[in-house]
Amino acid sequence: MHQPPPDLGPAAYIIPLIVVVLVILRNARARRLRIETLWIAPVVILAMVGLLFSQEGLPSPAVMSIDAAALLVGAALGWWRARFTHITVDPATHQLTSRASPIGMVIILAIFAVRYALRAYAEQNAGALHVSVNAVADVALVMAVGLVCAQRIEIFIRANRLLQEARSAGGRA
Repeated sequence: MHQPPPDLGPAAYIIPLIVVVLVILRNARARRLRIETLWIAPVVILAMVGLLFSQEGLPSPAVMSIDAAALLVGAALGWWRARFTHITVDPATHQLTSRASPIGMVIILAIFAVRYALRAYAEQNAGALHVSVNAVADVALVMAVGLVCAQRIEIFIRANRLLQEARSAGGRA
């Protein structure tokens, strides 16, 4: 017989909040940007989500439509977040660095808040929505896929352009 998960109380919210704060602190400082490795996170998240979906079976057309919309929303948020990422190129070494902006970090916090709100709503109203809680959770995963992939693509395009400009300027000097 299936048992409901134990009530974790405040820990269910405090632990993710600590993780978000650590991610924000990590992203607030400038870090070396290696454009040759930007493809790794999208491939890993696509593989993980693809594996998860392969185990669940084909969703209904309505859920697929919602997932497609979530993918587009995630891609738009990822592109928007990447636009606020500060990318610099050292003119002498051509080393790239990036630093997330406060706006980009607020976007991540908003996504976490929406995810928890949707999860709580789905747990209370899954029957009225005529979808499973897993289908609602999948929407958050699909949104994350769109966000990560679009963000990495936009950062790659911008960083590559800045690097080419720095190399061109270095050759003319």
